[in-house]
This record gives sequence, C-alpha cells and structure tokens, in this order.
Amino acid sequence: MNGFPWLTLLWALPAAGAFGVFAVPRGRPAVAKAVALAVAVATFAVAVVLVVGFDAGRARYQFVEQHQWIRSLGVGYHLGLDGIGLALVLLTAVLVPLLLLAGWHDPGGGGRRAHTYVALVLATTAMVMISFTALDVFLFYVVFEAMLMPLYFLIGGYGQDAREAGARSRAAVRFLLYNLLGGLIMLAAVIGLYVATAGDDSPFASGTFDLPAIARAVSSGDLAISAPVANALFLGFMFAFAVKAPLWPLHTWLPDAAVYTTPTVAVLMMAVVDKVGTFAMLRFAVELFPDAARTFAPWIVGLSVVAVVYGAMLAIGQRDVMRLIAYTSISHFGFIILGIFALTSQGQSGSTLYMVNHGLSTAALFLIAGFLVTRRGTRTIAAYGGIQRVAPVLAGTFLVAGMATLSLPGLAPFISEFLVLIGTYTRYGAAAIIATAALVLSAVYILWLYQRVMGGRTDDGNRHIRDLRPREIVAVAPLIVLLLVLGLYPKPILDVIDPAVESTLTSVHSSDPPPTVRGGVPAVAEAPGGGPAGAEGGHP
Repeated sequence: MNGFPWLTLLWALPAAGAFGVFAVPRGRPAVAKAVALAVAVATFAVAVVLVVGFDAGRARYQFVEQHQWIRSLGVGYHLGLDGIGLALVLLTAVLVPLLLLAGWHDPGGGGRRAHTYVALVLATTAMVMISFTALDVFLFYVVFEAMLMPLYFLIGGYGQDAREAGARSRAAVRFLLYNLLGGLIMLAAVIGLYVATAGDDSPFASGTFDLPAIARAVSSGDLAISAPVANALFLGFMFAFAVKAPLWPLHTWLPDAAVYTTPTVAVLMMAVVDKVGTFAMLRFAVELFPDAARTFAPWIVGLSVVAVVYGAMLAIGQRDVMRLIAYTSISHFGFIILGIFALTSQGQSGSTLYMVNHGLSTAALFLIAGFLVTRRGTRTIAAYGGIQRVAPVLAGTFLVAGMATLSLPGLAPFISEFLVLIGTYTRYGAAAIIATAALVLSAVYILWLYQRVMGGRTDDGNRHIRDLRPREIVAVAPLIVLLLVLGLYPKPILDVIDPAVESTLTSVHSSDPPPTVRGGVPAVAEAPGGGPAGAEGGHP
C-alpha cells in the first residue's frame, strides 16, 4: 500500500500512547483513560486498514518492512503479515479498546495508578503487535521476553481485593519465573539456530535470524541441520512457547495469575498474550524445524489431550467462579495445540480460528463474571443464586458466552473445534476420540455453573445486584455479536487463514492423509511403522 509502514504504525501507536498518557495531569485519571482508549481505537483503525488491504491470493507475507538493525549479527527489523498473523492482530485490536472500557474503574486509588495501568496495557499491546508481525527470530525473542515486564506489574499491582495483595504478588512472581525460565531456554535455542545458519555448509554468508530465508533454506534442503541438533533446537523453542501458551504440565502459573488480578488484565493475558505462544508454535517451531516437529508431534498431541481432559475436570471441581473459567482456558489451549501438531490443513486452520474464537468467548465470559463479582464482592460460587431474576441482561449475556465456551453449534467456537477434531482424526484417531468425549465435560462445568449462579432462589445477599450498566453493555455487546456472526458465517476469516496454513504445510512438506476405507468405515491412514501417517516423520 504505497510503501507506507503500516506495521510499524500498528505497534508505534500504542507504544507512543503508553508514554503519552503520563503527559496528562496527575489528578485527571479519567482523561488518561480517555487518551488510552482513543489510542486503542486508532490502533483498531490501522488494523482495519490492514484487513482491507490484505489480499489472500497474493504473496504470503504482505506489508513487509525490512531494515538492518545489528549488521554484525545479521539481525534485522523485519516485519510482515500473513493470514494467520492478520487474524490475531485483528483480535488484539478489537479486544484492547473493549478491555479498557470494561475496566474503566479497575485501577482505583490515588496518584498515577490509572496512568500507569493504561500505560502498561498499551505497552503490552505494542509488544504483542510486534510478535504477530516479526519475521526476524531475534526481534521476536526480544519482544517475547519484554512483554513479561508490563504484565508482571499488571498482575502484581492491580486487583479487585486489597486483602489479596500478598497472593497477587506471589502469582505475579510465579508468572515471571515460569516465563523467564522458558525464555532463557529459548535464548539458548536462538543462539544455536544462529550458529547452525553460520556453519560451513550453510547457504548464508554469515549467520542470520531471517525467518523466511531460514525456512526456505530448510524446506529446499539448502540448510541441513542434523537431526539431534534440530531436535534440541525445536525443544528449546517449544518449551518457551508451551509455558506461554500454557500447555500441561507447564500451566500451573495461569490460574492464580488470572484469579488475583483484575478481570480485564486476566483477559489481556489469556485472550491475547497467551496466543503469542500458540502462534509461535505454528510460525517458528513447525516451520524452522519441520522434521523435529513431525518427530515430537505424537508426544505433543498426547500432552494436548491430557490438557483438554485435565482442564475440564479441574474446572468442574472449582468453587471459585474466576478460577473455574481460568481452568477452561487450559482445556481450550489443549485443543488449539492439538490442531497445530496434527499437521493437517483442517487442524491448523481450526487452531488458528480457535485462537480468535477463544479470545472472544473467554473475554466475554471473564468480563461478565468480573462484573458480577464486583457487584457481589465474592468469587465463591455458593454465594450466588437467582441472579437471572434481578439481572436478566447480565444472566443472558453470561449464558451466550458460556454456550460459546462449550462450543454450542451456531456460536463461533463450534466450527473451530470441529475443524480441529476432524483434522486430528485423520492422523491421530484415538486422540481425536478422547478429545471429543471430553466435550461432555465442558457441558457439565458450564451448565452447572450457570445453574448454581444464575438459577434457583434469589437470597437476600443477591436481591440488590444491579444489571449491566450502559458502559458494560457497550464493552460486551460486540463480543456477543462476533460470537454469533462468526458462528454462522466464518468464511471471511477462514478465507484469510487457509492460504497461510497451506503455505506452512507446503514449506514443511506435509499434506493431509488420504482417506482409506475398511469394511465401509473410514479409517486413518497408517505410516509404514504401523502408526498414523506422519506420526513418525513419514508422509502419506
């Protein structure tokens, strides 16, 4: 689009806004919030321009910007956007203004608490935008680690209950330590990748971090990384992404971090930041190390199935409404990662769409639950009951968001979950069957939660709960509308995602297993070793 640096503008706007809010006088927190909201809306406008200008039928990476950064190390400022990144950029651009609006009263207290709060949200947004567009491995690593800092202060510094300040601080430290450990291991893998690209047999004159160039060299065979080295590098990247996602058993930092902070920060973390982990699995881990991805795919698929079942079962047993919703996200991330490592077009398209739909459904459910908890002053499920009688709009929107979370047909998450399961079944039949059976658990935790909180008799403690205010309706209504629209007509977003997924599978020399029929019943194609095709690195 005339060479204009749209991707730089996409992250520079929230970055500038993060500094700009401090120009607002100390005693004007509402003005600081209004400035931040205006910056977020402007960022959304830039994302809309990118959507309008993006042509899925053209080159995979569009709006490309490339400049030298650290010449001696082969590091570049290299940005580009494909259909997968575009979907997640748009999700982020949609959610952040709604989160700022929904959390308008979250950063209470005097001083510059409100200024700092919105600045940290905008700083996180800027780093997420770079993550979804970075085509330089080193650049991606820098922002992948840097985004931990604003989130650490958001988790540890802001919450709904001052009595939980100690627990909130511990949750923030745990979040930071887990993710820093993953980042340190990833740093070793980043250095290892640079050394591999600088070897005697490398097609590059010196080491490089250029993602498309490395991926092309690996795909064509011009860059041959030995299997043990490739496996080690893959595991280094994958460990960091699995912590960020999070994937069982590296998930234990998430529930406390989501529960003790504000609902808006929890949504920013689960619906936006954690998607950087699953996005990076698809963009970096699979494309840079295709043979290693196929080697470890059965193990990762197994961990994903455990996450699906484990998250759902723990959600059923929760007594805290916010912790219950946090555990549902662990189950949903299991579905997303399952589709990625099925290494099929349906699975990866479904996973990318699931990232978007999970962001919308989790945002709606967590925000509405947060509005309710703010009114009642407790997260304990047993304290509620009969809310639908006194707050019908709140109860109705909660029901729609809950039905979306359990992937009810007609709502957005259904088609993405269906694609993941179909794409997984063609290669890992048993994993798909177990994950499908686990859907019953999601119906249990959502319907039982709704029955206990919204149904039944309204006791004295709940009689004076107010319905959603206009500001809260404005924040939630777009999410409900998107869940309905994408549930009935997901074609526009799939038309953007599918070509990027096909390009990814082509670059790693993977294709969908052909259907086979035994006795009139479709069966999974088998690899020469007797397992599912592709499970041991073979191709159908």
